[in-house]
Amino acid sequence: MRTQELARAALFAALIAICSWISIPTAVPFTLQTFAVFLALGVLGGKLGTLSVAVYLLLGAVGLPVFAGFQGGLGALLGATGGYLAGFLLTALTVWGAERRLGKSAPVFLVSCLLGLALCYLFGSVWFAAVYAAASGPVGLAAVLGWCVFPFVLPDLAKLALAVVLSRRLAAALARRTA
Repeated sequence: MRTQELARAALFAALIAICSWISIPTAVPFTLQTFAVFLALGVLGGKLGTLSVAVYLLLGAVGLPVFAGFQGGLGALLGATGGYLAGFLLTALTVWGAERRLGKSAPVFLVSCLLGLALCYLFGSVWFAAVYAAASGPVGLAAVLGWCVFPFVLPDLAKLALAVVLSRRLAAALARRTA
């Protein structure tokens, strides 16, 4: 990897952290993290976008307050909402895999982001239910989906749409700049 690529990956890891701090606290906070993840993947592509997400998660794992509510550390990753954070990596890997197999077209990006988001919801919800059940007792699927997924679907789709538009423009501008 070139230094410029690593710098861009680091910049987007920082952007994901900044977007996580813009939040509305709920059981699973409303943040702009998802937007930043989609934007990183759209601008940088699957490989570097995944690197950005991984760096972000590693920064949080070592204790830097990069997660929603200025949280950090393994406790945040292993807590009830940690599965959604890990789900960001699943989203990134899904986009990267689709990009490698099907190319970098806008439809491939959009569909792979939607699939990745669904995997993020699935993994995060299973994780949330397990951690919640261990701490407070069993919880039903409908309750978990009502708390952790349904309120986020429309906002996340809007974030994805915005990220698709912005990432195409930013990627084109960056390509012209480096050419």
